[in-house]
Amino acid sequence: MRVFLITCFLIFISLTTNAQQIEIQDTISNKQQKDTVRNTEELYDIVDLFKDIIPSKKPKDQKPKKRSPISYLPNINYNPSIGAQIGVKAVGGKVLGNQPNTQMSIAAAALSYTTRGIIVGYLIHDIYTPSNKWNIKGNVMVAKAVGLDYGLGMGTALDNPTEEELIINNPDRQRFVNKFTAYTINERIYKQLFPGAFVGAGVFFELKRGLETIGSAENMSPTEIYSRWNHFNPVDINNNGLMLNMQYTTRDNPNSAHKGMYVDVVLRMNQEWMGSEHNAYQLQTDFRKYWQLSSSRPNHVLAFWNFGSYKLGGKLPYVDLPGTSKDPYARSGRGYTMGYFKGLSYFYSELEYRYPILRNQFLSGVVFANVQSTNDQMGTKLFQQWQPAAGAGLRLLFNKATRTNLCIDYAFGRFGQRGLFLGLNDAF
Repeated sequence: MRVFLITCFLIFISLTTNAQQIEIQDTISNKQQKDTVRNTEELYDIVDLFKDIIPSKKPKDQKPKKRSPISYLPNINYNPSIGAQIGVKAVGGKVLGNQPNTQMSIAAAALSYTTRGIIVGYLIHDIYTPSNKWNIKGNVMVAKAVGLDYGLGMGTALDNPTEEELIINNPDRQRFVNKFTAYTINERIYKQLFPGAFVGAGVFFELKRGLETIGSAENMSPTEIYSRWNHFNPVDINNNGLMLNMQYTTRDNPNSAHKGMYVDVVLRMNQEWMGSEHNAYQLQTDFRKYWQLSSSRPNHVLAFWNFGSYKLGGKLPYVDLPGTSKDPYARSGRGYTMGYFKGLSYFYSELEYRYPILRNQFLSGVVFANVQSTNDQMGTKLFQQWQPAAGAGLRLLFNKATRTNLCIDYAFGRFGQRGLFLGLNDAF
């Protein structure tokens, strides 16, 4: 396994070293790159709309203040996983070095409550130092969580299942509700090897406390059955370990890319000596590619995303298994609730067509389709079965200084799954 990982690392470095160097640009205008970004003053966002509705009393000849890179807003959201959400949120972006060769740094903080009884507070950051010499990204989260649970695998009926297999396979898509308190710290640091390419390491602590399942017979919920099969404590869970990371990026903006690509490869290693009940090894891959379709309408884009999490060895706790919307930003699988499909390994791909509606980029639209596959402990293999979803949505330019969009999507999948998904910034 070590030889395999080292070989993959060397191949990755070889490929990216030979790749054409592409200058990284942030959102703010650059007249020499007209095909990517327009002058910020030509764009129109929600702040401009408010100014037109409630005109300023300042003299017209007074020079307007520079737009703040930080957006404060009510954290209003909805998706089938969490229900309706209300709270407060701050999202910011800033270039910490020279604009042509320093990626935009972004951060977000929020505190929210949902109609499903979920209370969440978090801080997320993705920081690039001048000239992209270092990249530091991570998050801290505390949550009183309520998670919907539909079992393990893809929902296809088994032949002659035992009672426990029938419950955990859950072909009728019975809904279980898991309640717990979560504490998460995830931090990575990357060193730039050459423009766009980084290597690094990280650490994660993911603790769940007081887990209980509503809507099941005693000791017969999917999480309790899986925990018996794999010798886990079903109530208090430690998922702690180390990470080795590789990253390559040429995308022009992390909030809403118009062109470029992003690759992130992470080896997660759960460690017993750090508190995990069992050692485990996962390889996570995140690949995103953006094709700009028009030089005069830069937000006319075709975007592709693939996210994967592959078990290399060991055992993971049930609530930490990879699956729908279990990516780092919980944006995969629009059309299904979080964790609707999950397994020992997970594969997800999505294609999104982004098209302009207004020339000032205040309003644009998207259509998208995705597909996912996972495996289980009852014989279903990865890539053996697939579940699709599709949808469409609108984008309102919320902050033109950071290219932050307010996203309104409606998506639908199988098994009657469908819903409205609201959020800031594109899904990928």
